[in-house]
Amino acid sequence: MNTQNAAHGGFTLIEIMIVVAIIGLLATMAIQNYGKSREKVYQTTCTKNLQLIQGSIDMWALDLKKDSADPVTYSDISAYMRNSVVCPSGGTSFADSYAITTVDARPTCVRRPQTHMLPP
Repeated sequence: MNTQNAAHGGFTLIEIMIVVAIIGLLATMAIQNYGKSREKVYQTTCTKNLQLIQGSIDMWALDLKKDSADPVTYSDISAYMRNSVVCPSGGTSFADSYAITTVDARPTCVRRPQTHMLPP
């Protein structure tokens, strides 16, 4: 008697389709979470930039003995910052990212003023 054991070593089409569906589901969830976390990082970075700008304005005002109503421009405070800061949500320069007016007024984000702001 000659018996041969036929060993099938491959995967069936159904098994492959299930694995592909699971990988697709996991990729969809990862992409959604990536978008949410990226926006949170942008918000945190912009808030830190606003704090840096506010600190630079305060140092400039103290050094030059400015009143709270005196106007301030980027050229006034640029020496107090190491690098030019831009909003990570698409800003290309300080002017199209942040707005500063007077020493007493808080700097604001031009790109996303509702979510990128200094804490109270």
